[in-house]
Order: sequence, then C-alpha cells, then structure tokens
Amino acid sequence: MNPAVWLSPVVGLAVLAATPTEAQPSRIIILRHAEKANAYALCDLGRERAEALAKQFLGRGATQSLFAPGDRPAAFMAVTLHPLETITPAAQTWGLPVIDYSVVPNKDEDEDKEIELNLRTQEAARDLMSKHEFDGKTVVVAWEHKHIASRKLEKDYRGQEVTFRQLLRLGEAPESWSDTNYDYFWIVDYAPGNPNPIKFEALRQTFTSPFNALPAPDWEAPEPKHIEAGCKK
Repeated sequence: MNPAVWLSPVVGLAVLAATPTEAQPSRIIILRHAEKANAYALCDLGRERAEALAKQFLGRGATQSLFAPGDRPAAFMAVTLHPLETITPAAQTWGLPVIDYSVVPNKDEDEDKEIELNLRTQEAARDLMSKHEFDGKTVVVAWEHKHIASRKLEKDYRGQEVTFRQLLRLGEAPESWSDTNYDYFWIVDYAPGNPNPIKFEALRQTFTSPFNALPAPDWEAPEPKHIEAGCKK
C-alpha cells in the first residue's frame, strides 16, 4: 500500500496513559528532518527543502498549507540539530520559537546518544499528550526518523516505548520510517477527550515551482539524488 494515498481511521488502539484532566492536540504533524551534510548541518538540498516546507506547507501564508483556514500552529518541536534546522524557517514565519528537545551529536558515544534520544522522545510525547497549551490545537514535530518509527529500535528496546509510533499509538502507520524518504508528513488527528488518534494520513511532500525539483519519491522508493548532491544518508 502506498502511504502517499493512505487515509485510515485508527480504532481499537490501546489507551495512552492519561487522566481525564489531561489534554491532547487536535492534530500532530510529524516529519523527518531534511537531507543532511554531516552530523551538525543540513546539506544544500536539505536547506532548500526547509525553505520549501515553510513557503508551501508549514509557514504563514503557505501555498499548500496543512493548516485549516483561520488555524495556526500552537508549537513547533524538534530534536537534534537537523530537525531544528529543518523546521526553524517555518516557525519563524509564525513568530514562534522551536521547542527543542536537544541532543548534541557525539560520534564516540552512539549508544549513549540513542538512549538520550529515547528519553527525549518519551518526554516530547508526554508533553504533547498532557500540556493544556496544546489542547485542541495543531503541533508540528520534526524528528529523527528512527525515533518516529523503527521496527529494529522497538525490538532493541523491547518492553519500552521509544518511538512516536508506540508512544502516540500510531497503529496504522508503517512499522519503520523508510531510510530513503525525506518527503512525507505523518498527520495524526484526535477528537476531544480521546487520547487515541482517530485518523492517520501519510502525505507526500509534492512541491510546486520553484521547488518542484526537490526529490519526492514514493514510500520506500530509491532516492539517489541526495547522495548525488553531496548529502549524507
């Protein structure tokens, strides 16, 4: 099934631990960070995608806005430097800071970094589903793809919930975020008083001019352009 046209109700999912006084957004928009040059920065292609995301999907006055007329995002969230750089241009158009669950890259301590990413992802999910300033509103979340969804990561940390797929109960989402895809949104909708999502959509980022040359492969389709452009997987 091609997630680009996948729109499914999410029913019968386990209840996220919550009390009646807790809250949840009406919509969470999740995306992977754009293409990167190294552990610290986006490559040229990634910076172009960040600009395009602001102008065509996520920024104020975007031509293909993901926000309903009259709606505006309550917050932008990010983890590590790549998601922060990806989402900052859009957040700036709304006059909003990025809520950064920061994890600093450290190539000598990969396992420690993964554990820290687990903790920061859990913290972000807890905030999303409990803070009243997000109640009934839209929140945009840019993240590292393995902590959005990863079959391997979930297996490695069996008995814990370490991905948004687990933490936000995204039972209809793919089990892993594809390594080759930088060009999708996962859009999750909630109903008032219900901490379980009522709808999940995977939407491909199809840009128009002047950004129409940005890669937009189907889910799990090969995407060599970022490597040809000098970007790192």
